[in-house]
Amino acid sequence: MLPQTDALQGDPAAEEEAEEEDAESVEQDDEMGVAADAESEDEPAGKKTPLIPLPPASFLAPGQTFSGSQTVNQYQAKPADEWRVNVHIQAVDWQRGRISGSMEALDVPKAAAPVVTFWEGEIVDNRNYFFWTGRWEAHVEQDVDHWKRFVGFSRLHARVKKDRGDDIDLATCRYIFMRWKEVFFVSPGEDCGLTIAGFYYICMDRFTGSMLGYYYDPKSQPYQELRLNAVSLPGGHVFSSYDFN
Repeated sequence: MLPQTDALQGDPAAEEEAEEEDAESVEQDDEMGVAADAESEDEPAGKKTPLIPLPPASFLAPGQTFSGSQTVNQYQAKPADEWRVNVHIQAVDWQRGRISGSMEALDVPKAAAPVVTFWEGEIVDNRNYFFWTGRWEAHVEQDVDHWKRFVGFSRLHARVKKDRGDDIDLATCRYIFMRWKEVFFVSPGEDCGLTIAGFYYICMDRFTGSMLGYYYDPKSQPYQELRLNAVSLPGGHVFSSYDFN
């Protein structure tokens, strides 16, 4: 549409009235702009309305441990390589969408001792982090190809593939989507025979605490699968409900 001042050209009285209305409109826009800037200071670029942070999940809390395995499928009918994995959550920041922890790999082929790494993660909340990775050599094609492998992503697939899905309110979703990137080796060191060049696409069920992940590294075997289950907290208790505190 054309601005009112352009649409009313040719009528002096109308032009004068439009100029007065335009001046009032600019003054109102300035006042509203200040408020809008204050509200959107922490919003991702392009967002019109802020989405609320994800409610904390009791399974994703400092001190929580997960146990499971990682599997690397081989070509040419070779048996798959599989080793045990333990994950320990060290810190979670729901406001910033950040998470960190350690990962211990046991019985890894060609590794003489357990391998422990420290990792940092992004929680996909459509406020701080989104489904598109945009780094670590992962492009839209890799993102869609990996996210779609999760059952919890099935209802979001079409929206994300069409327009990124940045406006999807994930606060009411049963599943939590994350990316975990190993940062450095804690032990034994970089000569352990493993690489941490890639990262994990992760999907966790809030209700059960179970996780499924896929490791992505363009230089490694594709679709390495990580399966984890929450280990009972001290005293034998595990919590499967939302924690809104």
